[in-house]
Amino acid sequence: MYTSYSNFTVPDTASQDTVYGLFQCRGNLDGGDCGRCVARAVSRLGTLCLDSTGGALQLEGCFVKYDNTSFLGVEDKTVVVKKCGPLGSSYSDESTRRDAMLGYLGSSDGTYKPFRVSGSGDLQGVAQCVGDLSPSECQDCLSEATGQLKTECPAAKWGDMYLAKCYVRFSEGGNPSHSQNDTNDDDDEIEKTLAILIGLIAGVALLILFVSFLSTLCEKGKGGK
Repeated sequence: MYTSYSNFTVPDTASQDTVYGLFQCRGNLDGGDCGRCVARAVSRLGTLCLDSTGGALQLEGCFVKYDNTSFLGVEDKTVVVKKCGPLGSSYSDESTRRDAMLGYLGSSDGTYKPFRVSGSGDLQGVAQCVGDLSPSECQDCLSEATGQLKTECPAAKWGDMYLAKCYVRFSEGGNPSHSQNDTNDDDDEIEKTLAILIGLIAGVALLILFVSFLSTLCEKGKGGK
């Protein structure tokens, strides 16, 4: 069975170095779509980050990252992607509904919910933490992301706020995750590139080690549903 999140540490005995990595799929993707998305991300990282000590790729449906310095379990609220749509409705009740929805996505009811969906009618929102965060770190990250989204996109029809370890998205006229209630078989949407982060130049052996390891996992998982 294919998991939607995993992190790992792979030692390189030849160089006495270590590669740290993780992958995570959007919380509502099934195993087949998750496996295909991660395989696509790994393939692209193999091209984009050929001579890098680390890299990260955020696709529509999944996130993959590796580095030769451990980042696992480390909270990081750096803004990676910020996108605001065109101006939406100016009615105060729409703004109130949007703020209430974002408030829900960024607040805690005492239970650990790394993937959250909220909305009514054509107003929809989704939020997710990377799985290496603790419940308190996840909550802290989502609170920061929703606060920044309210500030940066206060009257927009849609908005995306991706921090390094979490994201929050909303849309008044469509689905922010493109597949909120059902899985999406449209590979173009699942594999749409949202952000590319490339590390310092060096250490091609680390990338080869990481890609080889993840590719093996992807081949096992692509057929699962």
